[in-house]
Amino acid sequence: MSFAFCRILQTAFIIMKQVEHIGIAVKDLKASIEVYEKLMNTTCYKQERVESEHVETAFFKTGETKIELLQSLTDDGIIARFIEKKGEGLHHIAFEVDDIFIEMKRLQEEGFVLLNEQPKIGADHKLICFLHPKQTNGVLIEICQDRG
Repeated sequence: MSFAFCRILQTAFIIMKQVEHIGIAVKDLKASIEVYEKLMNTTCYKQERVESEHVETAFFKTGETKIELLQSLTDDGIIARFIEKKGEGLHHIAFEVDDIFIEMKRLQEEGFVLLNEQPKIGADHKLICFLHPKQTNGVLIEICQDRG
């Protein structure tokens, strides 16, 4: 199926389905888990090391909303550099998509700069890609797709 044909079909399908999660950069994952367990009145349902991004993550869910806490595994990792420059806090907003390859192509055609040319494996073994925040009002946007 050609991309042009897929583009025509887009009108019948929602490409970005929903906010999949909100990522928050933290210095101390253990301490932050305690804070968010109290804040959200729920327990962390999953912790995962994501080697491709050099982070340790912890997930919370309330209703349909997921929060991902991210701690750098290295002193020079992406999250460590982010915290050094901006402090702890909102790191990214992730949107779920049905087909990450089609969405990456669409976004490039719309003029967005992708931070990776091919999807990477992220938390939950999802395919992920990030958009440069200079084009999204300073907010790092992630698109992600289930591999199942």
